[in-house]
Amino acid sequence: MFLAIIFFIIYIQVEPHFLAIKEIELKNAGISKEFDGKKIVFISDIHHGPDFSLKRIKNLVKTVNHLGPDIILFGGDYTSNAKYIEECFNELKELKAPLGKFGVLGNHDHWDDAVKTRECMKKSEIKIMDNSSEWLVINGSRIKIGGVGDLWTDNQDIEKTIIDVKKEDYVILMSHNPDYAEKIGESISKIDLILSGHTHGGQVTIFGLYAPLLPSAYGQKYRSGIVYKDDTQIIISKGVGSLSPALRFCCYPDLLLLTLKHVGTK
Repeated sequence: MFLAIIFFIIYIQVEPHFLAIKEIELKNAGISKEFDGKKIVFISDIHHGPDFSLKRIKNLVKTVNHLGPDIILFGGDYTSNAKYIEECFNELKELKAPLGKFGVLGNHDHWDDAVKTRECMKKSEIKIMDNSSEWLVINGSRIKIGGVGDLWTDNQDIEKTIIDVKKEDYVILMSHNPDYAEKIGESISKIDLILSGHTHGGQVTIFGLYAPLLPSAYGQKYRSGIVYKDDTQIIISKGVGSLSPALRFCCYPDLLLLTLKHVGTK
């Protein structure tokens, strides 16, 4: 028993370093043949600071670039303290994505320094998508990337994402907090995919089945993984980094590798 306890104490400090790459195919008729096979990497909750070093960010950048994404999306919570913001984005600037890099802010970014975070995002060529959106176009075919402000610390305006979309369009919305899916109302019918982080999967779970501590108003529903609300797919990352104390159990940190797939008729 004593050895088991010692092993557990050591293991929960080691698991935060085991980054999992979660591969998911996004099959939808709204994805045109021009976008078929395009890859999106979604990175959330880096929390750069004492528990997620600059070396680990450099390794993260190498890992992501090796995956060869066409698009990189960021789910917010980039740092754990304002003093780390600039050096964090100096590294993220090295990420490569021919169709663009886009991101929203999380609650910790507002608690740290939202103004400085936005300034550094711009310098790193990451387009800020809080309450904003942009069409990505290839040979006349398009998909839409949108985002909303953090649920806890900002305003949310989804209109700029949905105002000009048609039924046949494929629309991706970034919301740091997955609980926002419950706040959208009927507008969710115009969103095909919501990407979120925030929960960290609970960090410490009971063998991956239940998280005793989870920052969500909806129990375990938005802990991690894939959830559906009506016809909208919601994918929640467990995050790349961890909140202090940086402990994890049966809850590997992850980044998402999403591949767009054209199917049938929408």
